[in-house]
Amino acid sequence: MKLITEAARWAIPFLLFFIPLYAHFRKVPVYETFVEGAEDGFKTAVKIIPFLIGMLVSIGVFVDSGALRILIDLMKPFFLKMGWNPDLLGVIPLAIMRPLSGSGALGVATQLIHQYGPDSFIGRLASTLQGSTDTTFFVLAVYFGSVGIKKHRYALKVGLLADGIGLIASIWIVSRVFG
Repeated sequence: MKLITEAARWAIPFLLFFIPLYAHFRKVPVYETFVEGAEDGFKTAVKIIPFLIGMLVSIGVFVDSGALRILIDLMKPFFLKMGWNPDLLGVIPLAIMRPLSGSGALGVATQLIHQYGPDSFIGRLASTLQGSTDTTFFVLAVYFGSVGIKKHRYALKVGLLADGIGLIASIWIVSRVFG
């Protein structure tokens, strides 16, 4: 275990030293290549700004309009029909927000952990859900938009299916492991 810990500790410094050294011996202009890559990264960042703004405005409208509350109310009967603990209803906002926004979902998860405690069932479920699902709409809007992918119908379906399975798996795993 100590060997793995020590290797992990030195992995990034080693790579930061080894890659430029290797490039130098291969006669690659290291600094110029780095600057060129940084310039491309900046261009990409500027290119995704409209998609990012559109996504953030959409999330704001979704939450402020009350649509999030309506969606939560629509999901309540499903959770109750499954026979799940009524406390799970507190996680519905996180389950809905997670595909929309990582930072929004983190805010909801933080609120749940502060409200219920980190070692509570809800706190553990919120943490597990954060790690088991992805920001599907964010990925589609920003990443697909930045490279010009226009047909993302199947990616949306698969992403939302994976988020739903992540929610169900999180509930099952936390229920089994932590009771």
